[in-house]
Amino acid sequence: MNPSDEPPPSLARESLLREPPITSRGKRTWEALIAAARKVFERDGYLDARLTDITKEASCSTGTFYTYFAGKEEIFAAVMARAQEDMMHPGMPHVDTRDDPVAIVEASNRAYFAAYRRNARLMGLLEQVSNVDPEFRRLRHSRGDAFIRRNARSIAGLQERGLADATLDPMLASRALSSMVSRLGFWHFVVEPDEAADPARFEELVATATRLWVNALRLPQRD
Repeated sequence: MNPSDEPPPSLARESLLREPPITSRGKRTWEALIAAARKVFERDGYLDARLTDITKEASCSTGTFYTYFAGKEEIFAAVMARAQEDMMHPGMPHVDTRDDPVAIVEASNRAYFAAYRRNARLMGLLEQVSNVDPEFRRLRHSRGDAFIRRNARSIAGLQERGLADATLDPMLASRALSSMVSRLGFWHFVVEPDEAADPARFEELVATATRLWVNALRLPQRD
């Protein structure tokens, strides 16, 4: 639901994700490599992506690449960390916490699905890679856990204000509802990307997810 001001936990372990360089030049090269890698991964997939294609896209040498990243796994983790930041902090319009709770849920769902649409190709790749690589399986779990905990805090806040069903365990409710929203996003934007291009279907997706959240939490309905 509401984006948290807390920084999201790292999507990758320290063994996969290094600290960014300190110098301005180093940061520019780092950013160029990550942007190039995202383009190559989205175009070619994880397995078929080659480091030579990434360095060519970034207009740098292979030696320069190894100055910043140990290999394909490490730069993929860096690309996914950027995608996670976008998913956790999608830049939803400000909604006053005193507003109708249904409006808050709707704005949050809309922002999340818009971010999922922006990162759909990467979400599909993470799903594939995590099925065969334990490191990225943990990476995927970390992303999901951060999403669930953020929403659990929002549910607890609504309960404290007397707006949500107080008999629900916030964490269990969040696990159920967050998983539903995440899989809806995966199905809509990864499995059926052609359908996702229809603006009307996007609005239907937002409306359906919002109605299910509202009904499950027994939030007061708008007039």
